[in-house]
Amino acid sequence: MGANVALGIDIGGSGIKGAPVDLRTGKMTGERLRIETPARSTPKAVAKVVRQIARNFADELPPDSPIGVTIPTVVQHGVVKTAANIDDEWIDAPGQQIIAEAVGRPISLVNDADAAGLAEVRYGAAKGRDGLILVVTLGTGVGVAIVHDGVLIPNAELGHIELDGVDAETRVSAAAREREGLSYPQWAARLQRYFSQVEFLLWPDLFIVGGGVSRKADRFLPLLKLRTPIVPAELRNGAGIAGAALFAAAERNR
Repeated sequence: MGANVALGIDIGGSGIKGAPVDLRTGKMTGERLRIETPARSTPKAVAKVVRQIARNFADELPPDSPIGVTIPTVVQHGVVKTAANIDDEWIDAPGQQIIAEAVGRPISLVNDADAAGLAEVRYGAAKGRDGLILVVTLGTGVGVAIVHDGVLIPNAELGHIELDGVDAETRVSAAAREREGLSYPQWAARLQRYFSQVEFLLWPDLFIVGGGVSRKADRFLPLLKLRTPIVPAELRNGAGIAGAALFAAAERNR
C-alpha cells in the first residue's frame, strides 16, 4: 500500500488538518486530524502543529511516504512570498525548509488553492476533462487554481484582481458575505461581477467553486449567468488534503 499513499496536510486560517490519502482515489484512508491554527500563525508555531499531525500518522504510513503541505500563500521554489491570510513573518521565509526541519523529513509545500485544483482535476468535478479549468475557492479569501490539460499553472493570484476599484477578495469571499451579512442573492450579484471579469480575461472551459460554502452551492450558483459552465467542487474541504498528497507524490516522482 505504501507506494499508493501519501500524507496531506492543509494549513488553513482557523484549522490545520491532515490525513493519509489513497493516491488512486483521492480518499482519506483514515480519520483526519484537525488542530486549531495558532492565534499567531508564525512559521515556528505552524510548523510545530504540522509536526504534531505528521507524527500522529507516523505509524500508519511507510517511513518514506511523501508528505505534502498546503499554505494560503504564493510559494516559489519552497519560499513563501505573500501573507494575505497568515502571519507576516512568513513573507520571504523558506517555508518548505522550515516545515521539513520541524517534521524531520522532506515535505513538499504548495499553495492551498493550487492543491485543491489538482485534486478536483484528478479526482473530482473535472476528472476526465481537458481544456482550461479554473478552481475558485471561496473562504477566508479567494484562491484560484489554473489547470490546462492537466498541467497546473501555479500561484495565480486572481482573487486579488481589482474589481470596482478594490481588491476583489475583500468583496466576494465567503468571509466578506458573512462579515457584511449579505443574503445569497446579494452575494451572487458580487460573484457575477467577479466571475464575468475572470471569464472575460481567460475564457475558461469550466469553473469549479470550492471552499466550505460549496456545500450550499444551490443557493447561489444558479443565480450566476455565465457562458462558462460553473459547478460546485466535489471534494469539498477534503480537496486541500488530497491535493497536498497528490502534489507531494508528483514532486517525488519528478
